[in-house]
Amino acid sequence: MNALWDYITSHQSQLVFDSYQHVSAVIQSVIIATVIGVAIGLLTYSNAIASNLATSISSAVLTIPSFALLGLLIPLVGLGVIPSVTALVLYSLLPIIRNTIVGMNNIEPALIDAARGIGMGRAITLVRVELPLVWPAILAGMRLSTQMAMGVLAIAAYVKGPGLGNLIFAGLARVGSPTAVPMALSGTLLIVILALVLDALYVLLGRLTTSKGIR
Repeated sequence: MNALWDYITSHQSQLVFDSYQHVSAVIQSVIIATVIGVAIGLLTYSNAIASNLATSISSAVLTIPSFALLGLLIPLVGLGVIPSVTALVLYSLLPIIRNTIVGMNNIEPALIDAARGIGMGRAITLVRVELPLVWPAILAGMRLSTQMAMGVLAIAAYVKGPGLGNLIFAGLARVGSPTAVPMALSGTLLIVILALVLDALYVLLGRLTTSKGIR
């Protein structure tokens, strides 16, 4: 523990920078996945074949090992941030697509009829009635995707991606040296701590953005 604490105190600036890169890449990837996933969910929820196809394809992506997917992306987009973010977006899609589809299908038809009855068009009904009702489900999908992405990004160091994974890989490459365990352990602990902080922020966001009548 003393070696770990000494390493953290002597590398504070690097740890802060790596943590910022890790969180930034995850948040940006989940936002992109949310835009894509919600769009796919809205386009497919009313058709059973289309919705099953969308969830099946996004489920199939999760069966691909992280190393394999990152390796497949190298010839297409090279090394660095792009393959890392691409992998995170692909892995983050399933919870968001599935929750959007389930949420839209669980909306009471009477609410849609009431909105149409007071003169709301399809687009206005979607924005002012349906999406607010589905938002808690979408947010739950985002929470799950974020937790997965925090771990997957650590493996993205394999393709020279950003974040704390580089610290873990560097520590593992130095097994036998005095700094090997502190490096790997500090990166791992920071990922766990940051994942918990982000999850708490999602809970707060849900409280601030969800109507009390929907909670």
